[in-house]
Amino acid sequence: MKYTLKKKIVLPVLAVVVLFTGTAFKSDFFEIAKQIEIFTTLFKELNMNYVDKTNPGELMDSAIKNMLKELDPYTVFMNEQDVEAARINNTGDYTGIGASIKTLKDKLVVIEPYKDYPADKAGLKAGDEIIKVDNILVSDFKQNSGDLLKGAQGSEVTVVFERQGKTQTAKITREEVEISAVPLYKLLDNNIGYVALSKFTSKAAFETSNAIKELKADGADKLILDLRGNPGGLLNEAIKIVNFFVPKGQLVVTTKSKVDKYNQTYFTKKEPLDLEIPLVILIDENSASASEIVSGALQDLDRAVVVGNRSFGKGLVQRPKKLTYGTQLKVTISRYYTPSGRCIQALDYWNRDEEGNAVRTKQENITEFKTKNGRSVFDGGGVQPDVELLNLKQTNVTKNILKDDLIFNYATNYFYNNSVADYNGFKLSDVDFNNFKSYLKSNNFSYKTKTEGALEKAMKIASEEELLGNLSNSYSNLTNELNAIKNKAIDSNKDQILMLLENEIVKCYFYREGMYEYVLKNNDVVNKAKEILSEKQKYLSYLK
Repeated sequence: MKYTLKKKIVLPVLAVVVLFTGTAFKSDFFEIAKQIEIFTTLFKELNMNYVDKTNPGELMDSAIKNMLKELDPYTVFMNEQDVEAARINNTGDYTGIGASIKTLKDKLVVIEPYKDYPADKAGLKAGDEIIKVDNILVSDFKQNSGDLLKGAQGSEVTVVFERQGKTQTAKITREEVEISAVPLYKLLDNNIGYVALSKFTSKAAFETSNAIKELKADGADKLILDLRGNPGGLLNEAIKIVNFFVPKGQLVVTTKSKVDKYNQTYFTKKEPLDLEIPLVILIDENSASASEIVSGALQDLDRAVVVGNRSFGKGLVQRPKKLTYGTQLKVTISRYYTPSGRCIQALDYWNRDEEGNAVRTKQENITEFKTKNGRSVFDGGGVQPDVELLNLKQTNVTKNILKDDLIFNYATNYFYNNSVADYNGFKLSDVDFNNFKSYLKSNNFSYKTKTEGALEKAMKIASEEELLGNLSNSYSNLTNELNAIKNKAIDSNKDQILMLLENEIVKCYFYREGMYEYVLKNNDVVNKAKEILSEKQKYLSYLK
């Protein structure tokens, strides 16, 4: 009886406490609950009453994706397959055939077989189009068809693929695959050590540390850390790598969020590998996230000269949140700030243009910050290199050629029609460039400039205002001039296009390792870094 009476008193008190603390905790809690209830009832009524048969799973998937599309592109819903893919991305380890695969609706395209792994041993090459895995047609598989290639270590899988118009079959024995975060490190001329870091996996710091130690043991007294094309990865690995070059207890990055527990300051925790070794960091427009934390922090601390092109400008931190049935939400929880206090986020996802694309941070909103030595650095647009090589920045036409996979496809065709015995001295000729232009034409390559979009919009408005007749000739002339300029753009970007083609072709013959070796000997960014490191006073002048 006493227990019952006590329960009757305690429960209302608890309810009142929960009510008031809940109200204080989140002012929008009621609004969230209200919207969830509206959506739940709508979803139920829709699926029960719609005239045709519905697929609740597909409807929900579409609803979630469209909701998240309004936010930044890094906040995403992950099904069980996506969760596993994220694990592989972070660790670099999985069991499968050992190849980079692009998943299309009706086929799996081999982008790159990893050297000495099962796909390579079975004879698969870049460009092979897998259409059947065991008895399953890729075109009939409704889930992530790339998962068909994964399986237990030692298990066999038979793939049917098309190569240059011919159908072939290969039997592959799956193995445990470990993708190295450091695909190449090497001692260059003048005792310069070179380390290429391709991704910030859970082994990135360990592999980078080993590479640096070996290079120093071989006599390296200067260092290049290549982060070009590195999309990022684990934050803690970035902090460890910064720690190799700065003292213990140094602030590396700060994260700021609306949730207090995500407001963090990250300091180095160990003694460094080398506080004095001259260091150059290479970045480009595809260096993002953890790459920007490393390059931005070492720039702010005047510990490295940054060379290349402006980085991507991500500036956001994500964390996975477990949901039900093995799914997850990868959600942006905070922004990160380099030691000087700058956030290098380049795109404003709350403000979009007429096509729905996030706009870049406006010039008037960019703020100046100071490095440790008092040099000026800026927020709002990625990491700006100390030495920028604008002629190597990918142009609009180059980006569109890459987007359409025309560099990759031409390189695979070249592989089957030409012989390259050694990458040393390999160069494409003017004849090859003209062949590539013909290839673009035969594939109906075209792209639309922002100028063309603006003109089309202007003509639409002119039509509504009944001014079209007066402007038609001018519009036609402008269009013809634009087309002429676009045609010349391919020739204007000849050097950049040839460089991309050469890199991709070398990778077809000599794998990723050979491509990095080739880049070392034939790349203006690497050569500029070597030039800076070879003159101590020139190197130091960039840091003053």
